[in-house]
Amino acid sequence: MNYELIVRSSSQQVDFALLKDGKLIELHKEAEDNKYSVGDVFISKVRKTVPGLNAAFVNVGYEKDAFLHYHDLGPKILSTLDFVKRVSTGKLRDYSLKEFPLQKEIDKNGGINDAIKNNQSILVQIVKEPISTKGPRISSELSLAGRYIVLVPFSDRVSISQKIESNEEKERLKRLIQSIRPKGFGVIIRTVAEGKKVAELDRDLQNLIDRWTAMCKKLHRAHLPSKVLSEMNRG
Repeated sequence: MNYELIVRSSSQQVDFALLKDGKLIELHKEAEDNKYSVGDVFISKVRKTVPGLNAAFVNVGYEKDAFLHYHDLGPKILSTLDFVKRVSTGKLRDYSLKEFPLQKEIDKNGGINDAIKNNQSILVQIVKEPISTKGPRISSELSLAGRYIVLVPFSDRVSISQKIESNEEKERLKRLIQSIRPKGFGVIIRTVAEGKKVAELDRDLQNLIDRWTAMCKKLHRAHLPSKVLSEMNRG
């Protein structure tokens, strides 16, 4: 007698199916009530910059605006803004970043008005879910988490979990990732990547690239604000 549990997730719900000897015996559907989960990415609009806080309030569709501090913009914010503008207007259809010209990094001690403006379209990621008195905390330094790696657009840096102790294994993983990493994307190698073969890492990487591409396709003519990538639906 063999039991098998199948889980299927989408941005709207999660389905659980229990099979016994290949036959369905139970099916459960759970709605995804939290529309602002950590990791979700939104195309949003800057509502108001507040120089006194060196931050901005951003409309992500929640009843309270999300808070975006200057230090959460990320050094590549100018590249992100340029990319969003080009994709949203249809001027850029190549989402691979291999030919995308990166802008200069912003000054880490700069001011919010030097980087973003009121009513500007901006791509943000939820880093802290909203609570009753506050909107979500967000960042413009995007990352897409896979099983073995984390993909970081507009970067060329490869870093590795410090929990992997073997220097030999660290060098092996870095060498493998450098051989398959597409230009314009940085990679963080997770602890669970230890001992994995290049085929497994590449499969994880390609899945993340597919998620990035699917997200970018939604940016063209997207209504603001709207969710363009759900952490619940990793594919």
